[in-house]
Amino acid sequence: MTYEIIAIYAVIFCLVVGAIFTLVGAIGLLKFNDSMTRLHAPTKVGTVGVGALLLASIIYNGVFGEGAIQELLIMAFLFVTAPISANFIAKVNMHRRSCDMPPELPEGEQWATFDLPAHDNEILEEQSTSG
Repeated sequence: MTYEIIAIYAVIFCLVVGAIFTLVGAIGLLKFNDSMTRLHAPTKVGTVGVGALLLASIIYNGVFGEGAIQELLIMAFLFVTAPISANFIAKVNMHRRSCDMPPELPEGEQWATFDLPAHDNEILEEQSTSG
């Protein structure tokens, strides 16, 4: 068995895995009810799905083409930005109180995302009383 045949099987495997993960992420995005659970599907499952599709492209271009660095750059960008954007979206949902809040901490302690400077707390209080 030559390395081209092994590469074809690896590409097929990556394409199937990527398609399944991407499909599950899309279904989860449509099926989940609130924004926090809806956020989980595309950032976790979708990242793995798109990563597998990019890996298939990397293998194919490495064996049958001239090779390409673009897929590696796309994959790196995807794996760096997806968790960061999900974190910011989750923080916005928590600050708007549009999701279940984290459990209360012992007296004097506070979750890091809610540990704001006094000036920011004043602005939040003004917005909540005027809105």
